[in-house]
Amino acid sequence: MAEQQNSEVITKEKIDKAINLLKEQKPKEREDVSDREAVRKMRRYIEKLTSDKYGYTYDEVSEMLKGLGINLTGSRIKYLIGELKKSSRRRQKTSDSDSSTLENGAVENQSAVTTSSKAEETPVTSTLGKKKQQQAVEAAIK
Repeated sequence: MAEQQNSEVITKEKIDKAINLLKEQKPKEREDVSDREAVRKMRRYIEKLTSDKYGYTYDEVSEMLKGLGINLTGSRIKYLIGELKKSSRRRQKTSDSDSSTLENGAVENQSAVTTSSKAEETPVTSTLGKKKQQQAVEAAIK
């Protein structure tokens, strides 16, 4: 590797100033966003317009957006809205399942207790011997 010629001496002071300059920089705002991100940001307003109250179709919303240079078909908007709904439902189910797991476990245990107590109460009217009857009751309890 060849060293750079005419390189300037970099002092520790310059490095410290450079670090401070770099630290102070804010993220650049992107000019372009994906169609998914655009629909995510407009979702509330699109859903409002396509509701029964307002009655617009996704194609009509698409035409409105075309006037602003946003070229998304009605079917693409509808698809992306559906995807956004799915992902928010998944997040909701994940948080709900954490709390409902405890509830379901308690219900399952309770039903198991009810089943086993019924087995103990049910009289055995079989022609099996006493020992076989006892084994059948024990098997029903398990």
